[in-house]
Amino acid sequence: MANESRPCPCDIGDRFDYEGCGQEVQVEHVKAYVCKPAASTDKAVIVIHDIFGWQLPNTRYMADMLAANGYIAICPDFFVGQEAWKLSNDWASFDDWLKTRNAAKIDKEVDAILKYLREQCGAKKIGVIGFCWGGAAVQHLMLKNPHLKTGVSLYGVIKFFEDRYSLLHPTFFIFGEKDDIIPLAQVTLLEQKLKQNCKVDYEVKVYPGQTHGFVHRKREDINPQDKPYIEEGRKDMINWLNKYL
Repeated sequence: MANESRPCPCDIGDRFDYEGCGQEVQVEHVKAYVCKPAASTDKAVIVIHDIFGWQLPNTRYMADMLAANGYIAICPDFFVGQEAWKLSNDWASFDDWLKTRNAAKIDKEVDAILKYLREQCGAKKIGVIGFCWGGAAVQHLMLKNPHLKTGVSLYGVIKFFEDRYSLLHPTFFIFGEKDDIIPLAQVTLLEQKLKQNCKVDYEVKVYPGQTHGFVHRKREDINPQDKPYIEEGRKDMINWLNKYL
């Protein structure tokens, strides 16, 4: 039932049949997918994957969309070689699986990626977006990392970072109204706490009728009723990055 809290396990949605326009690179101890825009730029966005990992075609599609909008986009393997979650896995083992993949323990990888973007790609203004597990990671980075300019957290699991709201950088939070992993009560509380504690720009937006993962896990061509919200979420994400990068 919608809006009853349950653990992060989520449906993969529509798996995109998508090859990607970028290339895989090795950045210190991290593998990463990189896609660059046609024109040179000093703006870059780190894309943080969900539980299904850095090779999910849907996430690469989003990285390529950022490149098409003028950003160097990089999607690193934040599980650092550990297996991504598979739909064939037993959900009962999810909590144990998650213990070795902490969304707040990615600082070493982020530092390596920031160095690569600055030194190898000429990036000066760097933001971050993330989905689900990665959305929680965005919130962690917005609370801690001084080198990022802005972040977009897409249906980031709020319970990972309860009681931490003093963001360092402008942050945009995207949620679906019918998300059965993130109850609306949690979203309302997040808004209240940000209002009380946050000194930088932020926005929390709930998209009507939308379920968990709608921006990157739903194909707009086969979900006509959701198409306006999928497109709106993607456009809002790009507009936020354009504003702060």
